[in-house]
Amino acid sequence: MKYALVTGGSRGIGRAICQKLAEMGNHIIVNYNSNEAAAKETANLVKKHGVNAVLMKFDVANKQEVNNSLVKWLEDNPEFKIEILVNNAGFRKDALFMWMEEELWQSVLDVNIAGFYNVTKPVFSKMLTNRFGRIINVVSLSGIKGMPGQTNYSAAKSAIIGATKALAQEVGRAKITVNAVAPGFIKTDMTEGIEEKQYRSIIPLKRFGTVDEVADVVAFLASDKASYITGEVISINGGLHT
Repeated sequence: MKYALVTGGSRGIGRAICQKLAEMGNHIIVNYNSNEAAAKETANLVKKHGVNAVLMKFDVANKQEVNNSLVKWLEDNPEFKIEILVNNAGFRKDALFMWMEEELWQSVLDVNIAGFYNVTKPVFSKMLTNRFGRIINVVSLSGIKGMPGQTNYSAAKSAIIGATKALAQEVGRAKITVNAVAPGFIKTDMTEGIEEKQYRSIIPLKRFGTVDEVADVVAFLASDKASYITGEVISINGGLHT
């Protein structure tokens, strides 16, 4: 039984990724933090592709919760393998740096950076044993370009880009690839407060992207077709670069 674990898989980009990986024949672990109803809906969509769906509730920033859910599941199901890990769970709390309280800074780093470590470490250990794996980190245009009002988020996503490149060099011999995708403006809950018309003039393709367009790239990186690609960051932003 080969599984793909998608953190933050209940909605938006995470849900689209779950569905695309299910289409490829992967059983899916749908991680969520609070919205159980949305996670169940994602699980139902996954099952339509004839694969199994496991709901797994934990806050990626909370190591104890990760241990109680993910690590325990791995220990209780030694016959199951997580071959694909998509670190999609993300968190934004925007503010200009001059008004950014420590809580705004730390909470964003906890989810995006500590969350990467807490989830990747136990899954990665099993991948090393099996000598195969695909790790795909969902970062952001903000981590490449930097965005005003997002010093915390830009710092966190830049850190994961660095981690992606470093880890890829460590584990290539074990046939584990590590890549990242960096979405720009994508139509999700996170961009609901952003007026698309305001940004069309600076996006060469003149529109926001869709969750399926991000999921398609993730699915490619998780496939055998991408077996010689590692340490890369693929931008999905309609041509919006620095």
